[in-house]
Amino acid sequence: MKNSGKTHKDLDIWKLGIDLVEQIYKETQAFPREEMYGLTSQMRRAAVSYPSNIAEGAARGSKKEFLQFLYISLASLSELETQIIIAHRIGYLKTLSFMDMIETLRKKHLNFIKYIKGKL
Repeated sequence: MKNSGKTHKDLDIWKLGIDLVEQIYKETQAFPREEMYGLTSQMRRAAVSYPSNIAEGAARGSKKEFLQFLYISLASLSELETQIIIAHRIGYLKTLSFMDMIETLRKKHLNFIKYIKGKL
């Protein structure tokens, strides 16, 4: 994104990632206190990692480096997806409402990766 005048804040995947962080923080507030340093913390860190890695990659000097960070952020999204499934299965989340949001985000993310690859 170097020299384009745009930043990570202009990317839809970053904006949706920030929305996801907000949702995860709200939902995990209701988790049991004993999970504060367990699943609650892990889910919050994975959620925050997603848009953070997009931002860091966008600030790098090359598209190749940006692509590397896009793959790291995609891994964080998969990690979060797994944690959401676990939280649901052990009864901390009543529904899997996040799954639609994650799937939409994953599709947009993969399309963006293809776009960046095409610019290499």
